[in-house]
Amino acid sequence: MILDQLSNIDIYKNLSEDIYAGLVFLANADIDIELGTYPINKNVKAIVSSYPTVECFERGYEAHKHVIDIQYPIIGLERVKWSPIENMDISIPYDSAKDRTFYKNPSSLGTEFIVGHGIFAIMFPEDGHSPQYLVEKSEIIKKITIKVSI
Repeated sequence: MILDQLSNIDIYKNLSEDIYAGLVFLANADIDIELGTYPINKNVKAIVSSYPTVECFERGYEAHKHVIDIQYPIIGLERVKWSPIENMDISIPYDSAKDRTFYKNPSSLGTEFIVGHGIFAIMFPEDGHSPQYLVEKSEIIKKITIKVSI
């Protein structure tokens, strides 16, 4: 998992062309961007969604086998729980159509972080992430999730 500021995206130019393309999309996105899906290149797309943050995300920690997630609320703040999926228990089996498995019983290595206001997170297939948590109070956020196919 990587947690960083949008002002630092040039650091990631050599990490991956596709990850960098997603970060450039985030850096240039306008807060008025419409909800929906935006193709960036053949391996990368952006999904713009909106939802209320909650006190408890019922499904647990999700992880993907075939995509890297870059998550960034363009409006609002979101608390995300993170844990490596190694040794976690599966709570909802792998769904190949949505490329996700849900896990429970996070590792003691797990942590929480806040994204938004210039801070983004990159989650790799081994990163269990549980989004949608409120920071101080519930709010409707607008979030851009970049899906980088691997």
